[in-house]
Amino acid sequence: MNYLKFILIILLCSVQLLRAQTPQELRAMLPELTGWTISDKIEIFDEENLFDRINGAAPLFIENNFKEMTSLEYILSDDDYITIQAYRHATPEDAFGMYASERSAELKHFAIGGEAQGDDASMFFFAGNIYIKMWGRATRDVSSFLQEIAEKFAKNIDSKADYPVLVSVFPRDNKVEFSETYTTSSYIGHQFLKGVYTAKYNENGKAYQLFLIDAKTKEGAKDILNKYFTFTKQPLDYQEGKLEIKDRYNGDIPAIWKGQYIIGIFSENGDKINSADIILDDCLKKLPNI
Repeated sequence: MNYLKFILIILLCSVQLLRAQTPQELRAMLPELTGWTISDKIEIFDEENLFDRINGAAPLFIENNFKEMTSLEYILSDDDYITIQAYRHATPEDAFGMYASERSAELKHFAIGGEAQGDDASMFFFAGNIYIKMWGRATRDVSSFLQEIAEKFAKNIDSKADYPVLVSVFPRDNKVEFSETYTTSSYIGHQFLKGVYTAKYNENGKAYQLFLIDAKTKEGAKDILNKYFTFTKQPLDYQEGKLEIKDRYNGDIPAIWKGQYIIGIFSENGDKINSADIILDDCLKKLPNI
């Protein structure tokens, strides 16, 4: 992907996000649902009072640059209603990261928004910088209603919703399906590893994570690596290209540094990944602005 195309994608995404910046706009984006009424009641929660609604889960949302949560509702009767919580985050990456952190292996996946999952009584998805959580409280099956709302609501928020662009850098071979994540801070226990894209892999019984950091500038990437190599007590005379980080807590991490990007392979079991160089080279070729 060339640099101009990459910038164009970012600009298009930014235009889409301008459509969903207020609770009132979000309510207006809710689709009409036959037999159901969209409640006029809009509840808004910010960093100060989010604890009042979701209690112990609030810190993780705030860590993922949460801005506000808008609570909306469809009503059929006193006993039949659908609750929607729309979490607005600072960036699409943050919304994706929050969604990914709450994935459940027990839920079914749907091609809605950037990614969605749910069951007969719930639906969760992200689109643009919004993470949506929906629940049905009803005396009847509401799964079809949840899916209809999600499909139309996602398109109204961002008709081209998808994973963050950099997720496409991860190779498909041996990748565990629906394992992509985005971590805002403290990846593998290090506070200086922030804004980290990851995906899980399983190659011949060896499980590992491929991670990617966009430090925005070459100097930013070098600053991260300086902190990492200072932690590992390795010399700071490294150069761009292939690196091996000897992390005493996380094992040897093969990595590559190019411009603003750092790509690495982390194995929780300390397995040596024989194809590490091939994997890193493959990712490097797909990076924008290289």
